[in-house]
Amino acid sequence: MTLIWLRVALFCYAVGLLYALVALNRTAETLSKVALHAAYLGMVLHFVSLVEAVVDAGQFTLASVHNSESLLAFLIMVVFMIAYLIYKTTSPGIVVFPIVFLLTFVAATAQQPLVLTPVAVKGWLAAHILMIFTGYAALFLSFGASLLYLLQERALKAKNSVGVFARLPALQVIDDIGYRSLMLGFPFMTLGLVLGSVVAESAYGKVDFFDPKILLSVLMWVVYLLMVYMRLSAGWRGRRAALLASVAFVAAIVAWAANYFSGMHRFIAS
Repeated sequence: MTLIWLRVALFCYAVGLLYALVALNRTAETLSKVALHAAYLGMVLHFVSLVEAVVDAGQFTLASVHNSESLLAFLIMVVFMIAYLIYKTTSPGIVVFPIVFLLTFVAATAQQPLVLTPVAVKGWLAAHILMIFTGYAALFLSFGASLLYLLQERALKAKNSVGVFARLPALQVIDDIGYRSLMLGFPFMTLGLVLGSVVAESAYGKVDFFDPKILLSVLMWVVYLLMVYMRLSAGWRGRRAALLASVAFVAAIVAWAANYFSGMHRFIAS
């Protein structure tokens, strides 16, 4: 049933993907509402799928890249919904829906059972995974908002605010979504890395900071920290903050990709 729930959720997310594609060309108010309700339903079914997978495996681990993509897609949707409840805008969905659909599609077409790992501190591992993935999800929404900000700013300067740009919120609102997403994700990412070091100490006796995954994750966190500092202390807003958020997102993608060639932190199944 796990895969069935996930595939039904994928169908619901497909409505969101359709909204994102239509919204690029013309007003899609009705489709926006339908996509929102479909996304709610998709989240519920996606959650059921994840819980059932954990129950079947008997523990919470994500040794498969497909399981990881499924959890990341779910958390991105959760963060998006939190932003929607605050700002009442579905415009970030133009960026969020396609990536959630893609991640879920990959997970739903090639999902594998959760692989049991020999780590003794399973609770710490579960907490590490949830913290890190929530940080990734919030960072992705911050990146999506930053991307919309840069596109909207360019359209305004060119006096070409037509199509999707005419329906985007004000630049200040988009910037605020990116800012709050950033502030939400940073403590999760920080705590996730700390818990990861606890797991590594337990499993391997030490943390190898020269391992590609560990090294790139720490560098990504430093970029994240710099971004938070520039926002809070230097007062960066708007274009500069959006560009820095894009750099942090690229750093996160690189750190994620390191799972494929890390010696001590990699997916067992791909």
